Amino acid sequence: MKFTEPFIFDAIRTPRGLGRAPKNDKPGGSLSSCAPHELVVGLIDELDKRNSGLLENISSLTLGCVGQVKAQGGHLALICRLASDIPNHAPVKTLNNYCVSGLTAINDAATTVQAGKDGFLIAGGVESLSSVGFLGDNASYYSDPKLSASLNWAPPVMGAELIATIEGYSKRELDEVTLKSHKKAAIAWQNGSYKDSVIAVKDNKGKILLDHDELIRQGLTAEKLGSMPPAFAEQGKLGFDKMMLDKHPALDAIQHIHSIANCPGMADGAALTVIGSKAAGAAVGLEAKARIIAAVETAGDPIIQLTAGFDAIELLLRQTGFSIHDFDRIEFMEAFASTLVKFFRTYDPDIDKVNANGGHLAMGHPMGATGAILLTTLTHELERSDTTLGIVVAQAAGGIGSAMIIERI
Repeated sequence: MKFTEPFIFDAIRTPRGLGRAPKNDKPGGSLSSCAPHELVVGLIDELDKRNSGLLENISSLTLGCVGQVKAQGGHLALICRLASDIPNHAPVKTLNNYCVSGLTAINDAATTVQAGKDGFLIAGGVESLSSVGFLGDNASYYSDPKLSASLNWAPPVMGAELIATIEGYSKRELDEVTLKSHKKAAIAWQNGSYKDSVIAVKDNKGKILLDHDELIRQGLTAEKLGSMPPAFAEQGKLGFDKMMLDKHPALDAIQHIHSIANCPGMADGAALTVIGSKAAGAAVGLEAKARIIAAVETAGDPIIQLTAGFDAIELLLRQTGFSIHDFDRIEFMEAFASTLVKFFRTYDPDIDKVNANGGHLAMGHPMGATGAILLTTLTHELERSDTTLGIVVAQAAGGIGSAMIIERI
């Protein structure tokens, strides 16, 4: 059986706004007044403007979203189709695969193209953490220590602390990669690196609400980072430290060294990618930007959990025969600072090729959109840098990993 190759025809995202709702005298993030579906519909409208003949040839919409309650409940992808000009005959799907949801949605679309689906597929993700806070779906195991222990579940930051403890990382190493992420992001925005991929969000009167990533810490220094205390030791005392030590008896204690700044900030944002076959593009005169070579998803240890992205890398490299040094650009999800330190220590890549325009430590983490944001950035960065081969890697709570290789054409 011959499979149809999937191509990326366009990829765009919103800016990332601070994921905080207005409270008392504290203002909310710049996108806190936008409903999640409005972020998505704005991108759909922009894709239609950029790609003549696209929407009438859309054959499906798949959206990743983690907190599927309140403003993000009620089948968000369906709401987005009803509020946009996507035809009513296009099937829609809303999925939750935690922080890799956006990349999972794109992988699903690519697989559907491989199976012979006609037309174009829009896939990506959205999260409004100002509308639905972190863990806002209130699953029982989030707050029931006995249930979480029986499931070997711990908050993702506990996995980050466990990685740092096992590997012997210092707070200084975490701060170094955090500072580098902010510096790269600031330079990228100053140089216009995001001008073709980030679409300003406007209100219904056309006023710009946000046209840049607002979580980047201006004037951040190593000294400021060094002065920030560890933030998660008390969380460890709730039973999570004991759980991790029971699973890793060679450890005497969990070293809690991540400060708030060593974690990706909670953010609002959305990203969408247009996937289709070469024939679909030819039918309406659209040229593809990149070819999807391969993609994988993995499952791993639910306690250390954030090593699942490394499992995805290794599986993808084995399947394709590539080395990590073959890639011109690498978009690695900065889940927490310890995961980025581990990536550099494990693979020793060219640091300038990894998250060349900054990462989530600087610009924030709208969970359901994150994987799609990474792929959007990679697609445009290959074009901007006139390079060819790229890989995107993401990991999520519970030991979920995902990775995808694309080739610019």
